[in-house]
Amino acid sequence: MNNNITPTDILENLYKQANNNLPKSAVQSSEIQKKIEFICRCNSNKAPVRFLLSCLLAKIHNPQVDIRKPYTEIEGDDNYSGRFYDEKYVELLVHTYKLPCNPTTAYLTPAFRNLDRLLTTDLVLVGRPREVYIFALEILEKVHTQKEKADNVLQEIIRFLLIIKLEDEQRMAQLIADLKQTDILPLSTEEIVTLLTQHLNCKHSSRLPVLIVTSAYQTVKEQIGEVNKSLEAHNAADKQTGSLGDVEIILTNEDKVVTCYEMKDKRVTKTDIDVALQKLPESKIDNYIFITTDIIEFEVAEYAKSLYEKTGIEFAVLDCIGFIRHFLHFFHRQRNIFLNIYQSMVLTEPTSAVSQPLKEAFLALRRVAEGDKR
Repeated sequence: MNNNITPTDILENLYKQANNNLPKSAVQSSEIQKKIEFICRCNSNKAPVRFLLSCLLAKIHNPQVDIRKPYTEIEGDDNYSGRFYDEKYVELLVHTYKLPCNPTTAYLTPAFRNLDRLLTTDLVLVGRPREVYIFALEILEKVHTQKEKADNVLQEIIRFLLIIKLEDEQRMAQLIADLKQTDILPLSTEEIVTLLTQHLNCKHSSRLPVLIVTSAYQTVKEQIGEVNKSLEAHNAADKQTGSLGDVEIILTNEDKVVTCYEMKDKRVTKTDIDVALQKLPESKIDNYIFITTDIIEFEVAEYAKSLYEKTGIEFAVLDCIGFIRHFLHFFHRQRNIFLNIYQSMVLTEPTSAVSQPLKEAFLALRRVAEGDKR
């Protein structure tokens, strides 16, 4: 093991080399270069990026390990904890330089959870797209057989992440610049509702209802004396965070939750309501509201309504678009403030919650909507 250089030093040095040589590939094989680029550009599955970074870092830090054994459950003295390197070192690099990959560990994703066998190219890792897993295992094999050096491959991954980050920033800057027109009439409430509906209809939009409701409260917090608590991560379970739901509303000068929102991108069921009942604290809240993007069944809505007499808490199931339509009409003069807050929240969400294409889609949709008024 190289005790003279820390994993942090390794990552920092390779980051600097990649940043200073963006046009030049760090690997010899054009085939490996293409596979690395494919993995880095895969918006639907970013876990293999962090997985590879952790494995490569471990190999560079301790050349004696078998890069194909990133789990201590695998037999042999040459195994290692890839999750340790991922959470302690790779995560810091990702957050420090805002690299376009998952902000949380790859080792809790289904494909990389609790493996206990050698990661050879014949292993089938379940997930989509299949190519990212096939290519990841092939890259491990190339490093193991010394056909590629671990430090060169790690530098190449960072190089592509930096290229992608730069491309994303340039596109976003252009899209935002196209929106900066001060002489246009603000969108009407119904035009904003149409815009939000279009955005919700995009792929991988399950985080958006949370941002819609949160933006609504941020818009009028001074008027109503209520505000949302800080949002938890998109993939954080309520049991882990201690939250009652996806959005918790408190009085401005207090910490007591008065209203809770739970978002569903499917139909709300009686079981969903019963589960919510079980996690409510003894100190009762005022409202527990389900927001859904699916249809609301009459029986479920009636069941929710019936719980007030039993619990003293008002349960309701609301349609996401119906909710925001009423809000925007009620606070008509704040509709453009709401839209700008929503845009800001969409753009600042981690890409694991709101993907880069979904961010760009909103800006493009808004540009089209406002373009009709110029």
